[in-house]
Amino acid sequence: MAGHGDLNGWWRFGLAVVGPLARLLFRPRWVGASRIPPDGAAIVAANHVSSLDGIALALATGERAGRMTRFLVAAEFFAKPWVAWALRLYRQIPVRRGERDAGALEEAIATLRSGALIGIFPEGRVNPDPEGGLQPGRTGVARLALPTGAPVIPVGIWGTQVRWPRGRVRFRRPLRPTLALAYGEPIAPRGDPDAAEDVELFTDLVMTAIAKQVAEARANAGAAR
Repeated sequence: MAGHGDLNGWWRFGLAVVGPLARLLFRPRWVGASRIPPDGAAIVAANHVSSLDGIALALATGERAGRMTRFLVAAEFFAKPWVAWALRLYRQIPVRRGERDAGALEEAIATLRSGALIGIFPEGRVNPDPEGGLQPGRTGVARLALPTGAPVIPVGIWGTQVRWPRGRVRFRRPLRPTLALAYGEPIAPRGDPDAAEDVELFTDLVMTAIAKQVAEARANAGAAR
């Protein structure tokens, strides 16, 4: 593991527990994780193929960069007491899906301006058909990056859906599927956050970069079999 960075005691405990468990269930391959900045604001933006993606991304980023990732998490998960307790303990940010949640956006922007790392899945929901390509990207990633100047690190995730695709947990061969995360080059924000066209263009730029990293993650997952 890298230096502790901004990891607090709970994050270090979580990594110590989740890391070995993840390696029992998967064969992890973290590709390009050195592209995570050691400090300062950044946005980690990934495709979404499984409910396990946030855990995988937090694990890889925590192990390789020693940094905590504060994700934008659907508000309905905070309605479940034990889940809500864990999410708050690890400083995750609730966001109401399907609407422009100004409060969540403001909290995430303030988090970035404090020099922290934000995690986001621009597709919004778990993809029911990962083989068919990415779902349309939502503009939240641009609405965070453009006003703060925080670079966006595109990430491709492949393998979590073997164990937990949308809607159900599944156990089948291979017994330990490869879980690949491929981190791309940081994307510098460009455009006016108040211009709808700029917001859309930057969102498309990020989604194109994520698609490239998904292809790399798939290649790494396939090569490791």
